[in-house]
Amino acid sequence: MKKLRCIIVDDIEIDRLTVQSYIGRFDAFDLVGAFASSAAAIAAMETNPVDVLFLDIDMPGGSGIELRKRALDVPVCVFITSHPEYAIDSYALEVLDYLVKPLSIGRFSQTVKRIEHFMEMRSKASLFEAAIGGGVVFIKEGHAETKVKLPDILYLEALKNYTLVVTADKKHRVLLNIGTLLKDNNFQAFIRIHRGFAVQKHFIHRITSQEVFLPDNLSIPIGRNYKDNLKNLL
Repeated sequence: MKKLRCIIVDDIEIDRLTVQSYIGRFDAFDLVGAFASSAAAIAAMETNPVDVLFLDIDMPGGSGIELRKRALDVPVCVFITSHPEYAIDSYALEVLDYLVKPLSIGRFSQTVKRIEHFMEMRSKASLFEAAIGGGVVFIKEGHAETKVKLPDILYLEALKNYTLVVTADKKHRVLLNIGTLLKDNNFQAFIRIHRGFAVQKHFIHRITSQEVFLPDNLSIPIGRNYKDNLKNLL
């Protein structure tokens, strides 16, 4: 696997140097730069695309969370912070790992393994364009492509870094988040009923206050913030 281009953003110099020294121990990385502010990092990324962000969160002049929101196209983000309470906020920002200061090389090594595994999976799993007028999507699995008919997809399930595309026969892992899939015109027949689930409307057999039921009495939970999405189906 080619080296992963990365940057460090932390307003505390000793913490930047610590992360930089850890990165230097692994051949997987090519350090593009270490920056004291989000503004400096953004300026650098305009001309130097990167694969991995190592970000502090609580920084003056622009937090790591704000920076991640502006750089969601970067495949991997790792937050490094003294504030574990920010972990919940990081879920929606496609954050691969969350490290709490003070860092240890053992814990950082675990993160490196997670990054390498994620990038390997990313190279093997992707959703291809739907065939025009064909009602199918092609999902890359290993070196093969599997054709999946859109009307056969029961539901989508969001994982931390993937989405499961579920049919009656199989679960396909796709390296796109559920929000991105649902914005695609090919998935307009799906309805988001939970932070982690979207179901295909024509498969809904029954709706209760807490669950949606699909064929074979398969139940999917309804999230409190998504109940309004089902009003027109009741």
